[in-house]
Amino acid sequence: MLDQATDTEIIAASPQRCYDVAVDFERYPEWAHDVKEANVLERDAQGRATKVEYRASALGRSTHYTLSYDYSQAPNRLSWSLAQGDIMRVIDGAYDFASEGAGTRVTYSLKIELIVPLPGFVKRRAEVRILHTLKELKTRAES
Repeated sequence: MLDQATDTEIIAASPQRCYDVAVDFERYPEWAHDVKEANVLERDAQGRATKVEYRASALGRSTHYTLSYDYSQAPNRLSWSLAQGDIMRVIDGAYDFASEGAGTRVTYSLKIELIVPLPGFVKRRAEVRILHTLKELKTRAES
């Protein structure tokens, strides 16, 4: 079953600063609590990471997955999809960046389908934890 979640934060930083934090994948372990490793596997002609392999903690265990990134709407949007994963079939997500006053409205949307079905209360706890990444991005961009 495909689960979806969306969250929005107003960040006291420019859209460019927020975007720059979001595309600095190799530094995710410094600020995204659940990301333990992030390794860029492929880059495009402009040097942007197009495939990134992650090791993260999820549901009490370590998981590995690789995301493919789409820059077609950059710097207003950064989107991604699952290239490979050990416990998920689908991960489609995006950060949308829009100026709002002196800051940026960042919307984080995610669709995920796990290989193994989970009880509703476990899914809700996982959703809260995943969406917390946006608050961590806010802290990093504002620092």
